[in-house]
Amino acid sequence: MVKILAGEKGEGKTKKMIDMANAASKEAKGSIVFVDDDNSHMYDLHYSVRFVETPKFIMDDPQVFRGFVCGILSQNSDIETIYIDGLNHIVNKVTDEEFVAFIQELDKTSKEAEMDMVMIISRKTDLLPAEVQQYLI
Repeated sequence: MVKILAGEKGEGKTKKMIDMANAASKEAKGSIVFVDDDNSHMYDLHYSVRFVETPKFIMDDPQVFRGFVCGILSQNSDIETIYIDGLNHIVNKVTDEEFVAFIQELDKTSKEAEMDMVMIISRKTDLLPAEVQQYLI
């Protein structure tokens, strides 16, 4: 299932997600993956969390990012959760309709792979489309 941490920049979303990933890594029977657009938080994560830095990959399109996630899933069949930070570089380039479709596709992928995705969106929760509100945590 997809879960979204939303809020304005500087509200502590990344810190909260790092804490979530570290806590999950201590109880996980499978793998925990943390995807970020830079490596500034790499050493804040428990050593068992697989860190993936995205700048070397061109992902300006939601479908390309979905393909990237599917690639991660294809490499390891026991992934329990993928934590995604820095998603705004993609989300800010799409319409709300495209964003809703993107989240719904990721949710479908997550359910098919029987794993969770937790992602950060730097936007006020009341500015997110109504169809996305159900994913907020």
